[in-house]
Amino acid sequence: MSDGKVRKVVLAYSGGLDTSVIVPWLKNNYGNCEVICFTADLGQNGELNGLEEKAILSGASKLIVQDLREEFLRDYVFPTMQAGAIYEREYLLGTSMSRPLIAKKMVEVAEAEGADAVAHGCTGKGNDQVRFELTVMALNPKLKVIAPWREWDIRSREDAIRYASKYNIPISQTEKDIYSRDCNIFHLSHEGGPLEDPWNEPEKAMFQLTISPEDAPDEAEYVEIGFEKGNPISLNGVPLAATELYTRLNQLAGRHGIGRVDIVENRLVGMKSRGVYETPAGTVLLKAHQALESMCLDKHTMHYKDFVAVKYAELVYNGMWFMQLREALDAFIKVTQQHVRGTVRLKLYKGNVIIAGRKSPSSLYREDYASFGKEDVYNQHDAHGFIQLFGLPLKVEALLAIDGEGESRYRQPDYSKFKRD
Repeated sequence: MSDGKVRKVVLAYSGGLDTSVIVPWLKNNYGNCEVICFTADLGQNGELNGLEEKAILSGASKLIVQDLREEFLRDYVFPTMQAGAIYEREYLLGTSMSRPLIAKKMVEVAEAEGADAVAHGCTGKGNDQVRFELTVMALNPKLKVIAPWREWDIRSREDAIRYASKYNIPISQTEKDIYSRDCNIFHLSHEGGPLEDPWNEPEKAMFQLTISPEDAPDEAEYVEIGFEKGNPISLNGVPLAATELYTRLNQLAGRHGIGRVDIVENRLVGMKSRGVYETPAGTVLLKAHQALESMCLDKHTMHYKDFVAVKYAELVYNGMWFMQLREALDAFIKVTQQHVRGTVRLKLYKGNVIIAGRKSPSSLYREDYASFGKEDVYNQHDAHGFIQLFGLPLKVEALLAIDGEGESRYRQPDYSKFKRD
């Protein structure tokens, strides 16, 4: 198991049963090493209460908590939104984006504290183990990575409770939540329990950030979001920092039942899993950003950017944030966002986000150009020559087919000529 050479380890700590048990397990199995707990505040609300006392009582030498909400939104959420990255058509990557930031900070803490290892509580079946460990490999491969779920004999909640009891580790005595959840300021995910059967509809009581669309207000609510260089900067005309903007918009969109996604996705490790996600503010902002891009980006850039979005989402999902390709794609995306500015008005109604208006000083849309009644910019007679040139390959192929075989290969037989026996 252990080579006995670990002196100090930084543990990604949530205060739940698993990470609470990991603290004494590390000390027992890695030469009584010092364990420093690290917690990233990503907006998981009340989950941070009482963590320091719990970590110390579990055997840790200290708990380090860092408020990363603004950095998370600014450097991870916003670039991913600007890329238009959506995994497998629906998942907005809320958990995927958070892991490289948490792991990055773990590495920084380990270096500052003189630790020679980091540890996480990810299971051997999920994506998060890959996301954490690829980040460590990219930033400081000299750090040893310890993944207890791939080493220990604990195989159930009951096993973990017995281990905690043996070493007097304080654990919550409340009944276990039947769902596995991950929460941050961007989203809330739900897995496990009844969701493991994809035929089961999610229970109404499961949702925490969004009200059921059936119970949402009967009157629509309008919101206006301002953007500068692709970043959201204001809500209803009020300039706001990223954290405050997301907090307010989450509440506003949540009460209209916006941002629910139910997906069976392909995990990186090779199996399918079913997840239900709540992403109220993120859903609204993505819709608004896309609406503004439709005005501010030229046709070829916007169409190519759609290709980039698929690859970007794949990289983020697979934990490959800290790699050159993602940085290269970011450089392209940053150029596309230089003139994405303006305001989008949206109507929120019973789970729907409806674009109600958009305006931009950088808009490429001109009413006088688009009008069917104007001839000063666009001469309709020019269309004939354009169509002849644009369709020339089709015309040549058809002419050659007719000369060789008597008809174009795209002509359909006239089945009315055939008689049934």
